[in-house]
Amino acid sequence: MTATEQRFREFKMPDVGEGLTEAEILKWYVRPGDTVTDGQVICEVETAKAAVELPSPYEGVVHAVHFEEGTTVDVGTSIIAVDTDPGAGPAEAPAAAETAPAAAEEDAEPQGRQAVLVGYGAAPSSTKRRARKPQPGVPAQEPAAAAVQAELNGHAAAPAPAAPAAPAAVPAPGRPLAKPPVRKLAKDLGIDLATVTPTGPDGVITREDVHAAAAPAPAAEAPAPQPAATEAPAASGAPRPRETRIPIKGVRKATAQAMVNSAFTAPHVTEFVTVDVTRTMKLVQELKQDTDMAGLRVNPLLLVAKALLVAIKRNPDVNAAWDETNQEIVRKDYVNLGIAAATPRGLIVPNIKDADAKTLPQLAEALGELVSTAREGKTSPADMSGGTVTITNVGVFGVDTGTPILNPGESAILAFGAVKLQPWVHKGKVKPRQVTTLALSFDHRLVDGELGSKVLADTAAILEHPKRLITWA
Repeated sequence: MTATEQRFREFKMPDVGEGLTEAEILKWYVRPGDTVTDGQVICEVETAKAAVELPSPYEGVVHAVHFEEGTTVDVGTSIIAVDTDPGAGPAEAPAAAETAPAAAEEDAEPQGRQAVLVGYGAAPSSTKRRARKPQPGVPAQEPAAAAVQAELNGHAAAPAPAAPAAPAAVPAPGRPLAKPPVRKLAKDLGIDLATVTPTGPDGVITREDVHAAAAPAPAAEAPAPQPAATEAPAASGAPRPRETRIPIKGVRKATAQAMVNSAFTAPHVTEFVTVDVTRTMKLVQELKQDTDMAGLRVNPLLLVAKALLVAIKRNPDVNAAWDETNQEIVRKDYVNLGIAAATPRGLIVPNIKDADAKTLPQLAEALGELVSTAREGKTSPADMSGGTVTITNVGVFGVDTGTPILNPGESAILAFGAVKLQPWVHKGKVKPRQVTTLALSFDHRLVDGELGSKVLADTAAILEHPKRLITWA
């Protein structure tokens, strides 16, 4: 490592999950020129599993930020450069290999320079000449490259001195030249950059070029207005958009892929049972007044979770996984209970580790922390790995039930439907009772109909007579 490389340290996007390949930069907390300390949070990124804050491994002054917010970056790519010895005076920072590749030959310089964009470098040229030796006190960076780097870092570059007009360089064949924010804009608008005509310096595609490509082509000659119904114009006079395109990324992308893999890998079977939970709902109200449960999250989901855990204890073979590689069924002697949680970034399933070993107050505390952390978007990848069985509470949306899809690697998932007042035969008479429907989906490779039915029936029986939480536990 050279002295310059030792001074200007590049921080690369880490793998903050389990084998993840990319992450989106949600927010920068630092800008070029800011002083950072070792361990200081510099940015927040979103992986396919969760939003994670990244700390700086270096202490010094931020020299450059290589990507804008909203950019998806591959793991291992440098995202920020830190000057670890800012008191040593001005020095030329090395270009990050992952973000600005060097030319094929170190002393090669294309005739008719063009801006060096992040991840692309300069267009190749057959004409070469020796690189100029930098003058004392004069930055070695070319004006065009400096302007692009300054724009990427969120600063406006000083205007370059006027120069004689020259024909724009023709971009090298291959991927069109555009900065990451422009690429993101094109992706959001569904525009293929290869079809966009560049108007920027040196063949660079600008935001205006993308917007122009997205705008509908004007009609050659508009016919006279007719009395037929037409689309109402927006306030600006332009037609209102009739479609909205949302990029599939982050948590939603991972969830979609996982559900497809699960649905086409594990043969699903779903069974249903409708149960009178009036006694359970009364117990919920009593527990809310219990001093031992003070300050804890007490709701019907808590007792459903406890009922399922007791049912699993009575039928331990349901808590297992299918090992295709070794052709084995792996029975788990612990229950990491997943709770499906809807968040602004999509559906995630964090789990309570060793939920079967927790008392009711401990389970309530863990459940409350899990939900709060998920809503804040702070769930860590570790909290979403290793689940064995899951509960999805569709009742909060007023839904009676559903056919839930298994989380990959798990054997069963229970859907808890809405609790509603319904006419029910109770002690030989029709009375209004609190009723809900439970649905259990399971992997039919390792859970047969008898085992799945026993688990579902035991869960329902406990919720109908919650005293079984004591007698069966």
